[in-house]
Amino acid sequence: MAEYPTIAKLRTPEQFAARLAELGVELPLDAALDPAGPLGQPLTWSGGTIGNRFCILPMEGWDGTEDGKPGELTRRRWENFGRSGAKLIWGGEAVAVRFDGRASPNELYLCDENVAALAELREHLVATHRQHFGRTDDLLVGLQLTHSGRFSKPRDKTRPEPRILYRHPVLDARFGITSDEPVLSDAEVDALVGDYIRAGTQARQAGYAFVDIKHCHGYLGHEFLSAFDRQGKYGGSFENRTRLLREVATALRKSAPGLGLGVRMTMFDLVPYQMGPDGVGIPAASPYRHGFGGDGTGVGIDLAEPRRFLALLEELGIDLVCTSCGSPYYNPHIQRPAAFPPSDGYLPPEDPLVGVARQINVTAQLKREFPKLVFVGSGYSYLQEWLPHVGQAAVRHGWVDSVGLGRMVLAYPDLPADVLGGRPLQRKRICRTFSDCTTAPRNGMVSGCYPLDPFYKERPERLEVVRIKESLGGKADE
Repeated sequence: MAEYPTIAKLRTPEQFAARLAELGVELPLDAALDPAGPLGQPLTWSGGTIGNRFCILPMEGWDGTEDGKPGELTRRRWENFGRSGAKLIWGGEAVAVRFDGRASPNELYLCDENVAALAELREHLVATHRQHFGRTDDLLVGLQLTHSGRFSKPRDKTRPEPRILYRHPVLDARFGITSDEPVLSDAEVDALVGDYIRAGTQARQAGYAFVDIKHCHGYLGHEFLSAFDRQGKYGGSFENRTRLLREVATALRKSAPGLGLGVRMTMFDLVPYQMGPDGVGIPAASPYRHGFGGDGTGVGIDLAEPRRFLALLEELGIDLVCTSCGSPYYNPHIQRPAAFPPSDGYLPPEDPLVGVARQINVTAQLKREFPKLVFVGSGYSYLQEWLPHVGQAAVRHGWVDSVGLGRMVLAYPDLPADVLGGRPLQRKRICRTFSDCTTAPRNGMVSGCYPLDPFYKERPERLEVVRIKESLGGKADE
């Protein structure tokens, strides 16, 4: 089993660059940070101006109420988003467009009864940002619309209620989906299109500036893109597999005028991985034809269809794009590079820096080919101390327009404010990718940074997270 150097031990730009050279991967790197430099510059999109180049990525906390409203922990997390200093809040949270599409019984759900609560959640974030930074006219806050598809658990955290578009030869077996589980009919998808349109209109009523029509991470929107074997008007051809997006976007232009549209997309999806004999992840199948943006082998990338997808976004007038890849459920080292796996994961089969570079380089390639689109990049948290150095260089070189932060914000929400304020990073608050924020919800608990956030350190769930990790031979909190 390979041992990879920790980022914390790469203490100088020279050491970090040497490790990249040793791995044979390319990442841009600025040795010094400039608070007034690229990360602090405004960003223009079709709806106006975004004040800087930091973005908060959408994260579920599994901490809403049973009827889909924000809970106190949800409110605390969004308050942290507001004081982060980032001027783009990409969706804030994954919010289901219908009850059966919730990933847990505590996922937020957008319906008539919950509009006011989601409006108040946004207002609390905006008020917090105004209190800390004075102005909000350059703050862009959106809402991510989702249906969890085969990963739906709307009623019971331990009982999946999958909703699938086609029979998947690997994922069905992996997640216990049998032939008894029906495939969504075209009529049911037609109704789902209506749910997205209703939810987008309600998001506009709640004051959100844009909605993300989510197409990533193995959830239902993403599953449409790989529905090569599905019959009917929502499968097979590229036109059919993108029908939901086209119909939702076109209808929202009429039902919610002024609402911005964005898409968080999986640029490429590789084969599901499974734990090998030594605990390291290995590909579960080859060849593999079910990966959107894959080359058919399961481990290679072909961007032909992702390019068609981005061209479609341009045609639809959607200029906000947040890139990602893979899925946290079946190949987490691709989607979320980390040194330590979650409880349902496996040890990384590559240095996580390789996974980070893969995401950043593919985003850069697509940005060069579609310069009019506003690209928000993902995969930066594993860079830890070097996140702002790589992010600044990536923006400066035109590799990406905005640097997205996910797990890092759970541990260190005001990292953007420190960087833009010219303050040194607080090393003890930097996310070290222990994956507790994933292990907790995988085992029915709320998500949060149990190792580093003092608030979550004091919660009773922390002891259970530590117990689970130790029972699996994992590393306890440091």
